Amino acid sequence: MSASGDGLIRQWKRDGEPVGKPWDGGGAVQSIAVHLDDTTIVSGSIDGRLRLWNVKEGSMIGDPWEGHDAAVRCLDWSPDALEIASGSQDGTIRRWNPATGRQIAPPIKTSHEWVYAVKYSPQGDKFISGGAAGPICVWSRDGKLLIEIKGHHDMTASLCWSKDGANIFSGSLDDTIRKWRAIDGKELVVLRGHTNAVRSLCLTPNERYIVSASDDCSILIWDLKSNQAVGDPLLHDDQVLAVAMSPDGKCIASAGLDKKIYVWNPEAALERHQVGVLCALVFLYPFLIILVV
Repeated sequence: MSASGDGLIRQWKRDGEPVGKPWDGGGAVQSIAVHLDDTTIVSGSIDGRLRLWNVKEGSMIGDPWEGHDAAVRCLDWSPDALEIASGSQDGTIRRWNPATGRQIAPPIKTSHEWVYAVKYSPQGDKFISGGAAGPICVWSRDGKLLIEIKGHHDMTASLCWSKDGANIFSGSLDDTIRKWRAIDGKELVVLRGHTNAVRSLCLTPNERYIVSASDDCSILIWDLKSNQAVGDPLLHDDQVLAVAMSPDGKCIASAGLDKKIYVWNPEAALERHQVGVLCALVFLYPFLIILVV
């Protein structure tokens, strides 16, 4: 699924063949989130409204949901699919009942000015937010602020959790990716390699790697054991705004200001890296022998 500033939501096969007709998202579509069973998606648009869609039929379910006063920049389903969280340029997070389209609690006024990222924990007991100002915030399921995580020097654009809920990863306009301990916000790792803003992050299913997309027109794959970027950068012709991985880990999809969607094979990229390491070891081996002798 892809969403665009052209106001359309499109569905594709992995080989690039479009599926059905595009859907009218009500102005520039800023965010989409897919239900875990792939039957339903929610979209957020520049008009401040959310829309729920039936994927199979390609049609909107009910009327748009109203509440935000500005563009909806991020969305996420809770793991139990009983609620959807939305973050907006109005500085609020709102939570919705997908069965009724109604808000289930008062809006949360954040310190972010613009909310750019919101993510439920895999266990569903918390969610996190980040944005144009202020620290990363960890909230309880009922909307109480638990901790604030400080460390980035610019806006937080993307967030994700480890599967066990113990760690949080963040991408920022300060060009870095950071790993935090969720319970107390302690900074564990800083990944540096991009030369411009980091816009989007996703973990591989085995959590060995994290994939990042940046305004420097590249996608990097990071080994979370060595905390180093591996393989060659995957390049676009313009800024990369979004990256996602298929559930089976066999494809990376990315999109940006060049108006194209790219599909990558991460295994091929990692194999090239491993072959490169092997060649380096073979090349160095004779010199190691000479030094020993």
